[in-house]
Amino acid sequence: MNPQLPVAAAVVAHPDDVEFMMAGTLLLLKAAGAEIHIWNLANGCLGSARRSRPEIAAIRWQETLASARLAGATAHPPLFDDLAIFYDAVSLARVSAGLRSIKPSIILTHPLVDYMEDHQNAARLVVAAAFSRATRYQVTEPARPPYEGPVAIYHALPHGLHGPMGELPTPSHFVDIEKVLPLKREMLRQHASQQEWLDASQGMGGLIDEMERMGREIGRMSGRFAMAEGFSKHWHLGFAPPAWDPLCEMLGGCVQRHDVP
Repeated sequence: MNPQLPVAAAVVAHPDDVEFMMAGTLLLLKAAGAEIHIWNLANGCLGSARRSRPEIAAIRWQETLASARLAGATAHPPLFDDLAIFYDAVSLARVSAGLRSIKPSIILTHPLVDYMEDHQNAARLVVAAAFSRATRYQVTEPARPPYEGPVAIYHALPHGLHGPMGELPTPSHFVDIEKVLPLKREMLRQHASQQEWLDASQGMGGLIDEMERMGREIGRMSGRFAMAEGFSKHWHLGFAPPAWDPLCEMLGGCVQRHDVP
């Protein structure tokens, strides 16, 4: 870890969640000088109709490593099985330890309200771990020292671009990802086993086509970009000074900010 570089971490539930909703922004942060990390909290063990749980989990980890290599990111091993990400003290201690090891100042994660519990609980754990990053007596497993400094958390849009009741999101930031789309596409292509699973479980063909469809829709929402990712910035209290917005500072004209109440 280079202490001179800003550290950006994409922390999500499952393998391929980063590539779907936030890899473009992570790549732009890398190009702007950030050290980048990818951490899927769950191992993908339920993502197959024909392979065993250990087999598919091992495949998903290799796919994550391949994607991270393309991005120039550090990949961190998962902590939980699929559908076993829970917001409880034991899980928080483990996520807190991981976050204190990475020491991010920028975090990209899921929205706090999404279509499935793994996404929502991952976001809650990340927010709580970031909030307590400097708390001396916060229990972590394994034990890790606290770290100081501001943290900005950006919540990606829900998968499918609607909340669980069909509600539309109101992002505060849109990021133009058109110039990094080819690399984002290649990162997602590494998750070949996910395409197989989505075909079998949800009838979703064309993993990359679906990612690009959402990117075009987010671009349309921005009123400015052709292909974009969207985020809602977490409220600053307990995390950073009120006006601190490193996504805008680092990415400049690639970001369209929409102030929301």
